[in-house]
This record gives sequence, structure tokens and C-alpha cells, in this order.
Amino acid sequence: MAEGGTARNHAVAHVLEEIADLLELQDEQPFRVRAYRAAAEQVRGLAVDIAELDAAGQLDAIPGVGKALAAKIHEYLTTGQLGYLERLRAQVPAEAVALLRVPGIGPARARQLLKRGITSLAALRAAAERGELRGIPGFGAALEQQVLAALATPEERPARLLLGAVLPLAEALAAELAQHRAVRAVSPVGSLRRWRATVGDVTLLVATAEPDAVIAALPNLPGVERVRAEDAWQVLEHAAGVPVRVVLVEPDAWGTALLFWTGARAHVEQLAARAVARGWRLTPAGLVDEQGRRRAGADEAAVYAALGLDWVPPELREGAGEVEAAAAHALPALVTVADIRGELHAHTDWSDGADTLEQMVEAARARGDAYLVITDHSPTPAVAGGLSAERLREQHRAIAALNAKLAPFRVLHGAEVSILPDGRLDYPDDVLAMLDVVIVSVHNQFRQSREAMTARICRALAHPMVDVLGHATGRLLGRRDGYAVDLEAVIATAAAHGVAIEVNGQPDRLDIEDVWVRRAIAQGVLVACTTDAHSRRNFDYRRYAVAQARRGWAEARHVLNARDLDGLLAWRAARRAARQQG
Repeated sequence: MAEGGTARNHAVAHVLEEIADLLELQDEQPFRVRAYRAAAEQVRGLAVDIAELDAAGQLDAIPGVGKALAAKIHEYLTTGQLGYLERLRAQVPAEAVALLRVPGIGPARARQLLKRGITSLAALRAAAERGELRGIPGFGAALEQQVLAALATPEERPARLLLGAVLPLAEALAAELAQHRAVRAVSPVGSLRRWRATVGDVTLLVATAEPDAVIAALPNLPGVERVRAEDAWQVLEHAAGVPVRVVLVEPDAWGTALLFWTGARAHVEQLAARAVARGWRLTPAGLVDEQGRRRAGADEAAVYAALGLDWVPPELREGAGEVEAAAAHALPALVTVADIRGELHAHTDWSDGADTLEQMVEAARARGDAYLVITDHSPTPAVAGGLSAERLREQHRAIAALNAKLAPFRVLHGAEVSILPDGRLDYPDDVLAMLDVVIVSVHNQFRQSREAMTARICRALAHPMVDVLGHATGRLLGRRDGYAVDLEAVIATAAAHGVAIEVNGQPDRLDIEDVWVRRAIAQGVLVACTTDAHSRRNFDYRRYAVAQARRGWAEARHVLNARDLDGLLAWRAARRAARQQG
């Protein structure tokens, strides 16, 4: 599993985060809240099953987990319950706790709501509908509309889950199931397998000739609190708070069932139409000819081949020309995580990162990267602890000292420079000139008009020292829509000036969207698959950036940091020279 950990680790991390939320909701001392959140992050990122550490008496060896916290984790692992958490739950009404789960609220804002007598989701929605939230400090009209959207009924707005929040859990459960003797194959399906930025549900498809044996094993999976039958599948209620559907199919139907359950509907309908044109039927149980014989079913690639198609990577299965390309043997050779040679966007504790410069560098080297670009913030986003020009020069010297010791690995000095409201940059040209890579991003005044925001970004892209546009729409999935901007104009400007556009791998960003990746590369714009890492663990977000690029039909040749160090530096030197001459 790329992000480490197991289903049990995710369950323990969820428990620790719930404790942190309840403590903060009760206005506990901040250091106690931070301790539980930090421990949750460490547990979720463990590369081994936490039960193994417990059995060896090594829980307190986990960074941030002392003896008292280790005792609580041990209690949960051995009994499936935690008395301390139950006592905290009893102190706060369930309806009040539900306020925490509304996107954009969180414990601090939830406390404000409770002080004003807003103690339930119904009361919160009513207050938002009356326009009363915008008057509460820290809320505002935009958050009020976000609350209304989040509290819409299922008929009004289907729930969506962040890919990065649920995929690791689905993978961990799939890995656990794969070890069962009766399981022939298992895979996440639906939007998860297509790596969409948000998903409607979490579903695991399981091939087995012994369904009863698998069903009997489900309650014993780590973190599963209850199993219930629903329609033709089983639903696991997991401690992580995410229901997981488990669909069981016969091994002989694995390929077609995998195809149907992966979707998207438009893609499957096009395949079904090709089957009909041959006098066949494509069903979840198999591809059946006019005599009722199964032409294919057990193997997904064989189903595509029987229909005269190359196998289509799941990320492309959206009914957007991929079937025609598969018929013409013209599918792209999609970029892979293995193609990425280095990280272009990373923060340290010099600004708003959690880890030191040295820790970030060592983590990048350990991953096998050839280079790491440090891009701490410029001064304008004050909340991010941006670097003054003097501090940036000090960091430049620190990076030079590291490079003297680390060859052939290379630490490049960059910055994430704020685009000011009028399109100017947050550092003067003499400061920008000393940087190896300049990423520019919008960090404030998101409510400018579409015309003003577009002009703002395009002016920045025309600056001769700008290399990459960061998180181009500014969206935060589930929390904030992207600002109004003409991305067609932005892409055209990037193409004209040779600027790359970031595909940001932060799970709540995944910015830009896949459709814009495809349009960018069609105009000759390079994309940069970055993690926007704010800690060593965030380097694991690379796979989300790459998946988003793959959904946009990107090949390695379209990705800036699929180039080796010499290739990256040559690109930078050539384009800066050309732009300065122009």
C-alpha cells in the first residue's frame, strides 16, 4: 500500500482524531488537542500494523505516543472500545457532535455555534437559511452558503467523499480481504478505481466461489463494527466512519463485473453498444454471444479484446473518446508515479511546513527522487509564515550548504510566490532572479470578478521569471469552490509564455481538474505533478497528482518533473533566456 498502514491503523487514527475533536469542542487546553491529532497522523502513516507494535510492547516508540496514550491505544486494540472516548461522548450531545462533521465548521466554530444555542444540524440549517451565520465572527456569507450546500437533503445534493480520505482505507480493507483463502480477487471499484477527485461511495468487488465463507469473515476485519445485508451486497460499518459496500461475484464473471462496477456509465454503454453490433450482450455475468455462449467474463482485458479494443486504463473510462482511441490502438501511454523524477513544490518549517529542511530533503532522497525544490511561501499570506527577502537569502545559503554534501542529489531553491491582486508578484525581480524555480499562486482576495482574476493571473504568467502556476483555481474540495477565472485564457497565456501548470496532489485540492489537464497538454502546456508537501508524509500525495494527470490523458512527455535534473534545468534555462530576449 503506497501510503502505508492497515485498516486497523486507520481505525485507531480515527479514534484519536475523534478524541481531539471532542476535547477541542469542550475548549480543552490546545496542547492536549494537538497531541492527539499528531498521534493520529503518526498512526495513520505507519508502514506496519499497529497491532504488531502493541504485541511487542512498542506503542510508545511511535513519535508523539507516550505511555498514557499507548495504554489507551492498547485498550482499544484489545477490547474494540475505549472507556475514555465513551466518557467524552457522554459529555457532549450527539447532535452537537454532528456539527463537527459539517465542512468548514470544525471544533472552534462549533463552540461558537453552541454558545449561541445552535446545538443541532436542523438548528444550523435554519440559522443559515435565515442569514444569521454570516454575523458570527469567523463565518461570513460564503461559509453560510457552504453550510447550506453541505446540509442539503440527499435529494438536493448527493454526498461526496474525498478520494484521498477513503482510498487508503479501501486499499487496506482490500489487502486484508485478499489474504482470505476463499477470495480469488478483490478491488476497489466505481469512482475510486477511476481515481475521481471525489467519490459517491466506497465499494469493494470480491471474486469468490465461497460467498458464505467470505461473508462470515467480514465482521472480523480490523475496524469493522457491524455488518449488515443491503440488497445484493454487504455493508461494513467501519470505525473510520465510512460505510463500505462489499459485492461478491463468481470468479468466472470477475472481468465483466469489474468492468460494470468500475464504470463510468457512459463508458460501459459504449462497450455494450459494440457488443450489440456483434449480435452479443454485455452483462455483469459475462459477454454472451447469439448462441448464449460466454465469449469472455473472467478477465477484463479479454472482454475488451473480444470487442476489438485495447484495454482502457480505469482513469480514462469516462465516455470522452477513450473507446474510439482503444479501437484505433491510439490510447496514450499514461504517465506513472515511477516516471516522476523529483518534487517541484514542497514547504518546510521555514514557512508553514511541519518538518525541517533537512528532514524534507532526507525523505525525498529516501524515496529515490533525483531532486527536490523547496518552495516556501513569500510574505503576503501572513498566516503561512512567508519569508522576507532577507530570510529567503538565508534559506538560499542553507540549501547551498546541503548541496555541498548531497551530490548527485540536488536541492533546488524555489518559492511559492503570491500573485498580488493587481497581478504583480510578491518578491522584486532581484530576489526572484536568485531562485531556481518560481511557482506563483493566488492566496487572497478570491472574490475578484472573473475578468479581474483572469487578468491578475495572466499578468503574473507573463513575468519572465515565472515557471509554474500553482493550484490554478484555488478550490478546496468540500470547503471552497474555486474562484471565478477564465481557464481557457489562462492556459493560452501559459502556452504563450512557456509556463507549466501544476496538478496539485493535495487530496482536498487536486487542482487543476482533469478536463483542464487535457486542454492544457493539447495546447502544448507542460503540467507539473506536485504534492505541495507540508510534511514528509505529504510526499505520498504524488500518486493523486499523477492520477489526476492520467485522467487528463497526460503522458510522461507532458509532465515537467518527469524530466531528470539536467532536463529540468535545461528547460528552465532555455525558456528564461528566450523570454528575456523576447
